[in-house]
Amino acid sequence: MLKLNFDEMRVGERVSSDEYAKESVADFALWKARVPDDGGVFWPSPWGEGRPGWHIECSAMSMKILGPSFDLHLGGEDLVFPHHEDEIAQSEGSREQKEGCRFVKHWVHVAHLLVEGRKMSKSLGNFYTLRDLLEKGYSGREIRFLLISSHYRESFNFTLEGLAAARTALGRIDEMLAKLREVATGRREAPDPEILRRFTEAMDEDLNVAGAWGHVFEWVRTTNKALAENTFSSGSAAAALASWEKLDSVLGLSKNESATEAPAEIQQLMAARQDARRAKNFAEADKLRDELKLRGWVIEDTPKGPRVKRA
Repeated sequence: MLKLNFDEMRVGERVSSDEYAKESVADFALWKARVPDDGGVFWPSPWGEGRPGWHIECSAMSMKILGPSFDLHLGGEDLVFPHHEDEIAQSEGSREQKEGCRFVKHWVHVAHLLVEGRKMSKSLGNFYTLRDLLEKGYSGREIRFLLISSHYRESFNFTLEGLAAARTALGRIDEMLAKLREVATGRREAPDPEILRRFTEAMDEDLNVAGAWGHVFEWVRTTNKALAENTFSSGSAAAALASWEKLDSVLGLSKNESATEAPAEIQQLMAARQDARRAKNFAEADKLRDELKLRGWVIEDTPKGPRVKRA
């Protein structure tokens, strides 16, 4: 709580829930006397019936579960003041921390999320649940990719077009990995230290995940080029696979092969399309192909015959 400029501080949107008479914007209550609007939410105390102030609730919960000093605390950018400043003041004022230790080492304040260009709001109805997105045919890894594609301190616009782009980007990575496995033929090698260095340096710069992705896709581009030119040895392919395994230990986007097997209804559509093609009913075959695509699947011809894969 040093050198605070109260004229420039942004008051959190939730502060109105704890309004009370105060002389300064920096004042806050640790305990609030019971009022009729509290209903049954009150407890006895030496100061009479009441409840904790909003800020101290968070100090009490975090210090009970995580201890008096911990590494990382997250929140929206609108909570910097007064909520988190007050949380620091009361937590460190309790003197529960060891000498020289702070309440929290690192604070991460996330910018607002936009949905289709507007601030996400329940009243506007412009939000998606995970169930909504899964029902639209998007996978969990596609949703995760989109959400970790930009810097946490920049406002992020979540759109269905962005999810479609995430599907395309992951498809590029999946295609590269499939080709690498064919070339590597089961070999194991150490990862490429250069891509790991560039990725790590970007992430160490205040979690600059956008910059890290830039390095990843430059690596994907050069790797695909080498694969297309047949200049990758089995050892190089194995090293590239090890590199992705290391990168993905941070990104968490590994493809669950068992989860990507086409469900029975998709397999039935593919079989029906093959029957239509054999019967030279190409209009029906095209219709079934479009239905598969609408559900997020495409048919790929392989030496072992056609198979469906995620679009």
